[in-house]
Amino acid sequence: MTPSKSPASLMAEQKQGDADMLAKLWDKHAVPRLIGYCCSQKPIMRERARIVPQASGDVLELGCGGGINLALYDRSRVNSLAGIDPSPELMDRARASARDKGFAVDFRAGYGENMPFADASFDTVLTTFTLCSVTDPVAVANEMRRVLRPGGRILFLEHGRAPDAAPQKWQNRIEPVWKHLAGGCHLTRPVIGLFKNQGFAVSATGQEYMPKTPRAFGWVEWGEARVV
Repeated sequence: MTPSKSPASLMAEQKQGDADMLAKLWDKHAVPRLIGYCCSQKPIMRERARIVPQASGDVLELGCGGGINLALYDRSRVNSLAGIDPSPELMDRARASARDKGFAVDFRAGYGENMPFADASFDTVLTTFTLCSVTDPVAVANEMRRVLRPGGRILFLEHGRAPDAAPQKWQNRIEPVWKHLAGGCHLTRPVIGLFKNQGFAVSATGQEYMPKTPRAFGWVEWGEARVV
């Protein structure tokens, strides 16, 4: 006979259940709005404008949810645009934005670690403020290599681990809470180092603290990583 649970045990289970429900509601309703707001601020849009127009050929956008980059593409250089994002809410926004702009797109639900696209499908993979939130950055880098054609390139613009001790200290303090509030966003991941360590040829790189942004959140790196 299974012993009955104590009132304290039942109360603990109820609290855990309530916490899990609140977390799911936060991820479903609050996180897409938070990401949409934070990732479209003026300093970030200025950074996006330096990299997105360089995309050319058949393009895959990693983390296309929200459609924030759609207005920045040079459509005369883009033959086709596909995208992947795990958030249904952000994907709905992206598809609606594409319809409004008359931009034919192939946006699919999924994760960067297992992209639903065939080998050697794209000339360019674009990733902007996305690698901070993937579960396995190395697996994502390998998937980007898989879907790129020979000689293809990754255009990246990402925030990550600051080079200075003071903002690093704050990043380490903030990240454990921040990643739960902001859809898995990490503050301490290296960017350029990820591509170099996975054997990509990295060039045309830049690094800076975004203006008018707390330095713990504002270190960005951008450039081009080519398949070799």
